[in-house]
Amino acid sequence: MPDLILKSTAVVTPEGQRPALLVLQNGRIADVLPYDAPVAGPVLDLGGAAILPGVIDPHVHLNEPGRTEWEGFDTGTRAALAGGLTTLVDMPLNSAPVTTSVANLRIKQAATQGQLHTNVGFWGGIVPGNAAEVGPLIAAGVLGFKAFLTHSGIDDFPNATEADLRQVMPLLARHGLPLLVHCELSEDNDEWKKGDTRAYPNYLASRPKSWEDEAIKLMVRLCAEYRCPVHIVHLSSANSLPLLAEAKANGLPLTVETGQHYLFFNAEDIADGQTQFKCAPPIRERANNEQLWQALQNGLIDFVATDHSPAPPDLKQLASGDFASAWGGIASLQLALPVLWTAARARGAALPDLARWLSTNPARLIGQSHRKGQITSGYDADLLVLAADEKFTVTAEMLHHRHKVSPYLGRELAGVVTHTFLAGEEVFRHPDAMHLNRGQLLTR
Repeated sequence: MPDLILKSTAVVTPEGQRPALLVLQNGRIADVLPYDAPVAGPVLDLGGAAILPGVIDPHVHLNEPGRTEWEGFDTGTRAALAGGLTTLVDMPLNSAPVTTSVANLRIKQAATQGQLHTNVGFWGGIVPGNAAEVGPLIAAGVLGFKAFLTHSGIDDFPNATEADLRQVMPLLARHGLPLLVHCELSEDNDEWKKGDTRAYPNYLASRPKSWEDEAIKLMVRLCAEYRCPVHIVHLSSANSLPLLAEAKANGLPLTVETGQHYLFFNAEDIADGQTQFKCAPPIRERANNEQLWQALQNGLIDFVATDHSPAPPDLKQLASGDFASAWGGIASLQLALPVLWTAARARGAALPDLARWLSTNPARLIGQSHRKGQITSGYDADLLVLAADEKFTVTAEMLHHRHKVSPYLGRELAGVVTHTFLAGEEVFRHPDAMHLNRGQLLTR
């Protein structure tokens, strides 16, 4: 007897969107049946609401332990459930300690106890001097490694040099693990701080596209030399798209993500003093961002991830509007799906595109494509139900993030997540019913 049967006229499978019955049993999708197939067992008829694979976000900062007042596993994974996210992968910073050794990884894993409401995995970190920790971290189950090529914003996670990367890339290549890279090769550039630091154009000019472009050139070269899987995180410079296209055409094991905020917002629309929009790399001009959209829709950009990087309101400098001293990060975890869907459907995208950008392709990066990221028999029953045409206005009261600072406040978005299922169990029902502590630690 199945545990539950989901019925919908809009089930998003790898073959496309169609009416179907999903038979859920023992935490898996036991079968995908025709809509009118005879079945025995409890049925949840969802009508025309769409069923999609749960969102997988491989780029989040939950900040625990050490900076739990910024977010934390409890609030972060609650927010995730409400947004239809079922799997998160936590970056090796901004927690304290940072995840650059097995000892530090164990501290972070211990901090999750009783607080995981979604599945959570971890990236290890590459910093100067920790090459000897890479092998043990692989054995301990991290999903891959993250490095910065510029200052990370946190002094205990310094940027790696080319020499540091050369030390570890052969080992990662042997294990087939990805090296995720924040691609900015920065130069001393404090001149902009002598001007109006409340002016967004000044902040934008302080982190030019050339920083990204030069860093991406370096990573393409190293990827070709070592054949180590390289993943470019939060691409914002469209100038690098031709180089990335050439690298992929040459068969390099290279993948690319961009962020929702680079696709939803444009620099021309950010007023001076609106530090809730500060992130690095910065949100760029409309013409640039339209090119990012084209690259996402033609498959050059593989997927979209939030880079959820929250901070308390005082660190965002909302009162002063000072971009020089404000923390750079966009809080958006709960809104990952509706933000992308609102912008995507205006460009003619469909729900199967959304599933590919938020679930199927991220599952490949984290080594889980054999069990997560699509609605297929035998896969984990991590699912969401979406009222795709229903709209809502973002308010602080509806957000489960620890802090309600977000550039999306007051925006009308399309797509209401009505249910989230984790391993076949309903863990969220709109607006606020949750079944908690059902998440698992994820390793390769």
